[in-house]
Amino acid sequence: MKRWLEWYDVRIARFMREHALKLLRYSVAIIFIWFGFLKVIGFSPATELVKKTVYVVDPAWFVPLLGVWEVAIGLCFLYRPLIRVAIALLAPQMMGTFLPLFILPGVVFQSGNPWLLTMEGQYIVKNLLIISAAMVVGSTVRRKKSRL
Repeated sequence: MKRWLEWYDVRIARFMREHALKLLRYSVAIIFIWFGFLKVIGFSPATELVKKTVYVVDPAWFVPLLGVWEVAIGLCFLYRPLIRVAIALLAPQMMGTFLPLFILPGVVFQSGNPWLLTMEGQYIVKNLLIISAAMVVGSTVRRKKSRL
């Protein structure tokens, strides 16, 4: 039994080692393309949050523009030579996603408590994972093509 588990453990670990970075890169790409496209076509659940956060510009053009920006980030993650461009586009976009934490605390925190997030707050804080994933993918730009 122990040999059998060891045999599977080795193969599973090898599979993850061989495919995880590519799957992570594709996952980040899919998220940005999907969420961005929803903004472009006017069906993003984040539209109201964007409108309230960036209230100094007309959301009629800003939300679709943000969507195009996000789709561009995703497409750059899909094409390995453009990972650096994806990271460069991602940095200001991610900074913008955290603005509601400061501008709209009543929208992102329940009863003003910084430990109790609303759905909008959770939507924002999950971006920490996207940033970390992008950093992992970005850390590979100088590696040979074989593993990513």
